[in-house]
Amino acid sequence: MAIRFGYTLMTEQAGPKELVRYAIGAEAAGFDFEVSSDHYFPWLSAQGHAPYAWTVLGAVAQATERVELMTYVTCPTIRYHPAIVAQKAATLQILADGRFTLGLGSGENLNEHVVGEGWPSVVDRQDMLAEAIEIIRALHSGDLVDFHGEFFQVDSARIWDLPDTPVPIGVAIAGSEGIDRFGPLGDHLIAVAPDADLITGWNEHPDTTSTGDGARAIGQIPISWDPDRDTAIARAHDQFRWFAGGWDVNADLRTTAGFAAATQYVRPEDVAESIPCGPDLDAIVEAVAPYWRAGFTDVALVQVGGESQEQFLAEAAGPLLDRLREASGG
Repeated sequence: MAIRFGYTLMTEQAGPKELVRYAIGAEAAGFDFEVSSDHYFPWLSAQGHAPYAWTVLGAVAQATERVELMTYVTCPTIRYHPAIVAQKAATLQILADGRFTLGLGSGENLNEHVVGEGWPSVVDRQDMLAEAIEIIRALHSGDLVDFHGEFFQVDSARIWDLPDTPVPIGVAIAGSEGIDRFGPLGDHLIAVAPDADLITGWNEHPDTTSTGDGARAIGQIPISWDPDRDTAIARAHDQFRWFAGGWDVNADLRTTAGFAAATQYVRPEDVAESIPCGPDLDAIVEAVAPYWRAGFTDVALVQVGGESQEQFLAEAAGPLLDRLREASGG
């Protein structure tokens, strides 16, 4: 099975018009799909952006023709009500002519705190996500929906514009408990670490569709390509040193100032050890390889730094995709 390689529309590091331009460039460069983050804040102030992802994706759907599109990921529980996410996803699927996948997760305090509803415990966030998926599925059936749950209420709601192609749902999952809880609710697995046990657990679960038999396992990895390695390292350290914090830390920090404080002792050499930096395409291939070896079907690349995107797409993306496909057997 050929591995598919995607491009990340990183809303934290570029404005809306630039993201649409990069999406067009990524399609022309040969990427198979494009994923978009959905943030209200950047991780660090140095990134400098956070446009509304859904408006950007609507424009991207009209500006591209071939690439599949995906939220990676949207939290449908606090900043958005799940009934609104269901409507947005249905509309975007129509605009994209069936190329859209709704990627969902339990969110980060960084983005969800803005509506003043507080930050629930991880247990409650997982329960809220499960309830939200139930609502989205119900609304995507086209039926009139009334729902009275522990966290959400829906009063006589119906989505009037439904796509011919149903919206697939991917869910961000970590660990066997996540598979048990969300595997039966989602169509696809989303994870940001090349965990072979996670793929095995998903495929062996009695209530999931196996990867390769219809389900996708969609990973993501940051890279910092640049003709100059020192420039690539400096950029990754300036804008992406938060990446080393891990989900347990990153989910709970509330502001860019909090991320700056939490990463103040992360050194450039630390970042260079976890993110491939510089012009060496083979080094990038080596960093991505654990994903297909673990059984992932799809991997989205995050090129660090908004200012680097056009050069990356023009000079490196095509040759890099060729090497990735050759190395992965695609």
